[in-house]
Amino acid sequence: MIVRKVLPLRGPNLWARVPVLEAWLDLAALKGRQLTEIPGFSDRLVTALATAGWSSQRDRDEISAWLKQESSPEGVIAFLTLQIQQRSGSDVAFLTWRRASEEGLARLAVQFQEEEVALAALNAALSVVGGVLDDRPFDLRSELERLRELTRQIGIGPNTAPVVAAAKARGIPFRRLNSDSLIQFGYGVRQRRFQTAFTDRTSAIAESISNDKDLTKEMLRAVGVPVPEGRPVSDADDAWAAALEVGLPVVIKPCDADHGDGITLNLHTREQLTAAYTAALEVSSNIMVERFAPGAHHRMLVIGGRVVAAARRDSAQVVGDGTHTIAELVEEVNRDPRRGDDASSPLRKFPLDPIALGVLADQGFQVDSVPSAGARVFIRRNSHLKDGGNNVDVTDLVHPEVAARVLDATRVIGLDLAGLDVVAEDIGRPLEEQGGVILEVNASPWLRQHLKPWHNPPQPIGEAILASLFPEGEDGRIPLIAVTGTSGKTTTTRLIAHLFAESGRVVGMSTTDGIYIAGRRIEIGDCSGPQSARTVLLNPAVEVAVLETAQGGIIREGLGFDRSNVTVVTNLGEGDHLELRGIDTLEDLARVKRTAVEVVAADGAAVLKADDPLVAAMADHCPGEVIWFARDPEHPVIVHHRKAGGRAVFVRDGAIVLARGSEEDPLILLANAPITHQGRVGFQVENVLATIGAAWSIGLPLESIRSGLASFAGDPIQMPARFNLFEVKGATVVVDFPHNAMALEALIETAESLPHTRRVLVFAGCNRRDADVVRQGEVIGDGFDRVILYEDKGNQDRKDGELNALLKQGLIGRSRIKELVDVPDENAAIEQALRELESGDLLIVGVEAIERSLEFVQRWLGSNL
Repeated sequence: MIVRKVLPLRGPNLWARVPVLEAWLDLAALKGRQLTEIPGFSDRLVTALATAGWSSQRDRDEISAWLKQESSPEGVIAFLTLQIQQRSGSDVAFLTWRRASEEGLARLAVQFQEEEVALAALNAALSVVGGVLDDRPFDLRSELERLRELTRQIGIGPNTAPVVAAAKARGIPFRRLNSDSLIQFGYGVRQRRFQTAFTDRTSAIAESISNDKDLTKEMLRAVGVPVPEGRPVSDADDAWAAALEVGLPVVIKPCDADHGDGITLNLHTREQLTAAYTAALEVSSNIMVERFAPGAHHRMLVIGGRVVAAARRDSAQVVGDGTHTIAELVEEVNRDPRRGDDASSPLRKFPLDPIALGVLADQGFQVDSVPSAGARVFIRRNSHLKDGGNNVDVTDLVHPEVAARVLDATRVIGLDLAGLDVVAEDIGRPLEEQGGVILEVNASPWLRQHLKPWHNPPQPIGEAILASLFPEGEDGRIPLIAVTGTSGKTTTTRLIAHLFAESGRVVGMSTTDGIYIAGRRIEIGDCSGPQSARTVLLNPAVEVAVLETAQGGIIREGLGFDRSNVTVVTNLGEGDHLELRGIDTLEDLARVKRTAVEVVAADGAAVLKADDPLVAAMADHCPGEVIWFARDPEHPVIVHHRKAGGRAVFVRDGAIVLARGSEEDPLILLANAPITHQGRVGFQVENVLATIGAAWSIGLPLESIRSGLASFAGDPIQMPARFNLFEVKGATVVVDFPHNAMALEALIETAESLPHTRRVLVFAGCNRRDADVVRQGEVIGDGFDRVILYEDKGNQDRKDGELNALLKQGLIGRSRIKELVDVPDENAAIEQALRELESGDLLIVGVEAIERSLEFVQRWLGSNL
């Protein structure tokens, strides 16, 4: 089996709404055989998987059932790719496959969570099957161990994952911006960002204050929050002096450390304090001594001005049974599967290190001591989870006055998300009654202790953080309009963007001409794919996104957004770019374009061309409303839809009409929409109808729609090379970008309505299928009197001039053409056509280099009139 190509489809795609890995497999070597037809394959596969961990009877039954259900190579590869990801820690469930049109070629799609893991899982699946076929071993067990570690390393971190899960549940879009779990929630101006346990509103100054333990205590004391007495110290002698000042027992800790590093509690003697001071110096040179506050250590979590969770930390300890040694009791505790050696585990193993030996010695024990039944033996003085401490949820027990002091402390430091260390004998009583204190206020608190407590169900931490970013009723979305189709996409995209900009909104627009933010182009080139869409949605100034959505990007990577408020499908017609990337038929093409319809929000709309059958068929796949548009108000699709109370946009008596059921509301005369040239340019009329449908569906005021249409002339600035019209010496010159036969036919239809005596075309072949290029020639030959061809160059795998040769096959001998001229250069061809213009001519300049050629035309006209 040979892998032809692999495509990570990161957004909604042809296969599913979830990210999938699409693989093209060349199976010619198998000569069409199913895997189960190969003697011994099934048994060898089951055995190979058993050695890698699929060893239970349930595993064997699942594998056997799959092989009975599906034994095609692509089906088995898809199944194993999914299974390997699942066993590596990825939450994935979707898989599918199908044969391609090319003999011996298959396509499969498998959901992924982490792209790198999915690619490795696919390679592992291929290696397993290849090894079974060729009777050569593959160490899948070792590969699974590597992938589990890789998943832990590159996956979204444990602090961030619950917030992402909450966003999924609420339908809030999210995007991971880097490998450190920086997440963008929402789009454009409504986006928020979160990383680890910082939000985009976490103050750097507040974080700095929280890292200074002495300053934190001073600020807490200033607002009446009880804190332990103490001060910074300069050396071990000064530490002992401070201990005597505040009274024994005391605590030694670094002033600027996190996670309990360097802290030693409950120190009673000078020897203990000196040893603790030395240990603290290994963490920081800024050390303080505080009076030890008796009681349990609690971690309180504040999110958005509310105490969301509280957990009591019990220090690492064992209870004697009169039989086992302390070492044996610790070993038994450490067998708990919840305990591990790193932060990926809910709890840590009990350490038996020099610190633990010292704590045992203080209690009169050694590791081989056998404590009496019921005797409690401490392994650590502190209760930090990294040192084996247990975690018990006490959220429901927190006294209101304790919560009030916690909030006072958080506010004075200035944190929006904080973890506070509280010491109290009883968290259900006010701190002041029991000598309780708040020790620290921490920025970026570790959340896992509240998500996976020792005994109680987890608190809804992810939901609380998300609610602080997006209050109830907010989803972080901005109006998003996607525009797809064969022709008219760019014009419709530009016109929709113009209407919203004229209404005072900051518009982000991506088109085949570039990316525009508030009218300023920030990127040049074809930007109609998913990466450009994501760029627009990343910009925090954007209030409305209008995104041209071409088929290439959908096929290559999926959509750049998860949901649209409106999707416009301008047309499909004869299609374009067929027999590329596995899209061989019009039906295949319609399936690609339909992807943008399938993601319409339930309260959104698809604006569809009623008189294009393949576009009309997309209506059944729209989760929201359908608004039809067509020039003909009596088209059966529109008539039927209106009878059911639906909405439509059409032309009647020279006016564009909005219809809902039987009601009709004339919106604007075609004469007042300059882009339509008094309604004579039929394809521009349709672009306007589609635009109005989108603006109407999203709630743009009708007066804003009218004024926006009236101010959009379709000139070279607003709409470069999209039917830009010039009057020259009694002739008419149109600059356009007709890139397929459908666009040429639309131009010829428009030419019929423009006064002229001769039609002239400047053109070069567009890189399409041979048959499509020949068809372009036929259309041209039937529609123009004179054709000036300039040489096509740099058309990917084609030789220069090859496309024009195909064009000539189509146009020579057609009904209208009388003269054919070859010119080697685009600008030279344009100049010759302009120079030889005669009064009454209609010249259509079909440009390839849009901006350069348009500038050349304008400059020539400016200097020769």
